[in-house]
Amino acid sequence: MNGTVVKNKEICAGHFLLSVKLPESFKTPMPGQFVMTRETGRIDPLLGRPFGVYHFEKSENEATVEILYKVVGKGTLILSRLREGDFVEVLGPYGRAFDVYPEAGRVVFICGGIGVAPITYLASHYKRLTGARNVKLVCYYGANKAENLVGIEIIKKICSDVFISTDDGSAGFHGLITERFSEDISSYDPGSSKIYACGPRSMFKQLSELLAENPISCQILMEERMACGVGACLGCTVLLKDGEGRGGHARACIDGPVFNIGDIHWG
Repeated sequence: MNGTVVKNKEICAGHFLLSVKLPESFKTPMPGQFVMTRETGRIDPLLGRPFGVYHFEKSENEATVEILYKVVGKGTLILSRLREGDFVEVLGPYGRAFDVYPEAGRVVFICGGIGVAPITYLASHYKRLTGARNVKLVCYYGANKAENLVGIEIIKKICSDVFISTDDGSAGFHGLITERFSEDISSYDPGSSKIYACGPRSMFKQLSELLAENPISCQILMEERMACGVGACLGCTVLLKDGEGRGGHARACIDGPVFNIGDIHWG
């Protein structure tokens, strides 16, 4: 579906916020789903790039999707050059969404780097669902340095507690966000707490090791490289554990991108 760029602003070095106006018929994405995006009419690269949804709203006459992204290659570099009024193709929403538990006592979000984008959309969804209830929303957010804590002010408005870490120690805890989370993990009751995470694979592996001794429900969003987005190319396969009828490989684009952390084989 074709849309029109409303804004495409660099909010910190190499990080952009893209806002696209779409027809009202565009389906509302559920938290965890993604959209495939590319400049309309471009054939190099031919395929779109997958992005988690940062914000979405719909009115009687139109819909608006916001994508928070980092320039990491040719496709995102091309997107960063889009200007107001340019046309983009937005396909989706695709993929498996997060399971949401409005009855949870505490909901913990863990994000690393640009993983804050889909986590923010999920956290906003929880805020709307549980606004009238005393549900504690907590976020652990890690980045390599303070200036790359993009969207931190929005997270602080949504969550009652926000814990920050930076690799260089320029803000918050000096170290990895999983190290900061490990200090608190014993305070979360497995019976009433839910964890959601999005970030680099190394973060997931460390988190899975922490949860092996603290069995709290945890869903993760795997940011695998996707080409087609609809399961045809097999370019985004994820290795699963054996033994529970789900051994072998799964496609992140249609079997995910959301998975239970305990189902993934981390090697």
